[in-house]
Amino acid sequence: MEFNEIISDLKSKKYKPIYFLSGEETYYIDVISDYIEKNVLDESEKEFNQTILYGGEVTANDIVGAAKRFPMMSEYQVVIVKEAQSIKNFLKDDDDKKKDKTKSAFELYVENPLQSTILVICYREKKLDQRTSIGKLIAKKAVLLDSKRLYDNKIPDWIKGYLAEKKYTLNPKAAVLLAEYLGNSLSKITNELDKLIINIPANTEITPEHVQQNIGISKDYNVFELQNAITKKDVMKANRIINYFAANPKDNPLVMVVALLFSHFTKIMLYHSVQNKTRANVASEMGVNPFFVGDYEIAGKNYPLGKLKNIFSYLREYDLKSKGVENTSASDGELMKELVFKIMH
Repeated sequence: MEFNEIISDLKSKKYKPIYFLSGEETYYIDVISDYIEKNVLDESEKEFNQTILYGGEVTANDIVGAAKRFPMMSEYQVVIVKEAQSIKNFLKDDDDKKKDKTKSAFELYVENPLQSTILVICYREKKLDQRTSIGKLIAKKAVLLDSKRLYDNKIPDWIKGYLAEKKYTLNPKAAVLLAEYLGNSLSKITNELDKLIINIPANTEITPEHVQQNIGISKDYNVFELQNAITKKDVMKANRIINYFAANPKDNPLVMVVALLFSHFTKIMLYHSVQNKTRANVASEMGVNPFFVGDYEIAGKNYPLGKLKNIFSYLREYDLKSKGVENTSASDGELMKELVFKIMH
């Protein structure tokens, strides 16, 4: 099931006996398990009917034992297993390659769960292998969430939607600035956004200035502005930013700068491949806000395909150097200066 469908059912008090929450994106796993923990039982029921277990401290048999208990003075009992991926031999693989065909206690429970128990398995940062018999059984019998990481180009719109739910609008430049700085971990993003809006009144448009003041990203000296300077071949601005990065290497590591520049030039390469160069079509084909199409038009003129081939070669070279390969003495700052010079000349 999809995240929104699961949350909608929970809010409608449509509960299922087993929720198996897995996948690389832990944000959705946490939101669902937290909702169940806080909302299914009232405070008087939780004392006797809500159990929180941790994977590093229990076995599969412990989980089954807890799940088989009947609720006391309540319609349901809730058992939440956090960090279930840490349980040794939790999901026993009894496919045809295995000689031992004995079903595990957990598998037997999944086949016939107690209807008065709501069992929540938080299987973080791992994907359930549905090719195994236990994986197939869970997919059939449980509410299964496969929480996937969002692609980087989807993050700005996701941030915009998250803030819209909290009655904020978001400046397009601020959206990209946040996405570039915070990465694609939704848990990290939401944590920073919640801190960002504490002192900002609702119904406010969040700008780069808000981001700078509340999250600590420099409005003028960040990778987004570096990309903009490189795109427009503004050598003086690019050099100012690189000098700032060199003076603050912990906040601007070379490996991160190279990765973000690689993503930027990949988009410029994609721009060249778009046949219909109307603004609306470019935005659609590239999955970017129309606000930024003009930047890609400039980049396309400044960085033709032949030049891009060389740039990707430079990026690979300096990615290796950032990791210590074929680099014995140059600092990250010196390497960044070399890289930007080669890209822009």
